[in-house]
Amino acid sequence: MRKLQFPYVITHKPSVVGTAGTSNADFVAIENISKRMWGLQFHPEVTHSPLGKDILKNFVVNIAGAKQDWVMSDYANDFIEEVRTMVGPKGHVIGAVSGGVDSTVAAVLMTKAIGDRFHAVLVDNGCLRKDESTKVLKRMRDDCGVNLRCVNAQDRFLSLLKGVTDPEKKRKIIGGTFIDIFQEEAKKIEAESGPCEFLLQGTLYPDVIESISYKGPSATIKTHHNVGGLPASMKLKLIEPLRELFKDEVRELGMALGIDEVSVFRHPFPGPGLAIRILGEVTAERVKILQEADDIVIEELYKSGHYRMIGQAFVVLLPVKSVGVMGDGRTYENVACVRCVETTDYMTADFYHLPYEVMSTMSSRVINEVRGINRLCYDISSKPPATIEWE
Repeated sequence: MRKLQFPYVITHKPSVVGTAGTSNADFVAIENISKRMWGLQFHPEVTHSPLGKDILKNFVVNIAGAKQDWVMSDYANDFIEEVRTMVGPKGHVIGAVSGGVDSTVAAVLMTKAIGDRFHAVLVDNGCLRKDESTKVLKRMRDDCGVNLRCVNAQDRFLSLLKGVTDPEKKRKIIGGTFIDIFQEEAKKIEAESGPCEFLLQGTLYPDVIESISYKGPSATIKTHHNVGGLPASMKLKLIEPLRELFKDEVRELGMALGIDEVSVFRHPFPGPGLAIRILGEVTAERVKILQEADDIVIEELYKSGHYRMIGQAFVVLLPVKSVGVMGDGRTYENVACVRCVETTDYMTADFYHLPYEVMSTMSSRVINEVRGINRLCYDISSKPPATIEWE
């Protein structure tokens, strides 16, 4: 095994032999051939690990002897059979959709399993992207055949977020309110169609790792709306078909289900929406400013051909103002920042090297077309140590 350069440390027993190390850590890979035991002190599955897929394949195929006959459609078929058994022939499931790839794939998968007995709910929390609810209704209901209804709850969310600046409080307020609305909608569905005991969520494996310790001693990084902040009164049983999948695997599953490429390759959008991309207090005015800026940036990424090469892109509205000049006048307006990253697993990410001419067009359009922003920055942080989202 070649000597890999990984900055990790491990303690080991004398019967275990070190097979790889770094200049400041003697053991990042160990083995005991006689007992057929191998160990790694790094994450081979993440983007930043060189030869990570080769290491995993060597263990799974060459050492463990696993057959390479599994395909993503098997995952879909297994889930469909499992959920039919769980829900039964007359049970109903309620689930949130945002229009992102995770909720879209989960919703289509559930629709294939139980048809119209799956009731998708789009909650417009007042923090969606520009015209998002209209676009999602068309894409999900008309194009994908999902039984979808939209709940207009902008005022409800924004009133609860008034004066709140702490990001964790924002997430928990939004997560708790989402669940409350689901329970309310479930009662309506029960009155219309029959018992509804289950809640579908598009939780991914990285969400779980960052939110709770799952199958290991991982530290909690932040609360995701799908896996944290849920009130004790929640009466719906969770169904999470994507819980052990990474983002690239979810996209592969979406293609296997026949979902169109535009939907499958949309960038992720957080459950709390623009509320966690507005640093500081969330107001209707600040949401409107961010929606317009974000719409321009995404449009320019499509126009320049960079959208599909980027894992996630968005704009953050900062709680900072700067002096500027517009025409002959002085301005004192908000600062915004563009965040573009390249990643496949979303556990690690590098900032995307966007060409200067594209940045220039974005900056010119945002500052000239969006009232309330007079300075645009570009985030050059990688994950780790930074997270992809700012909050």
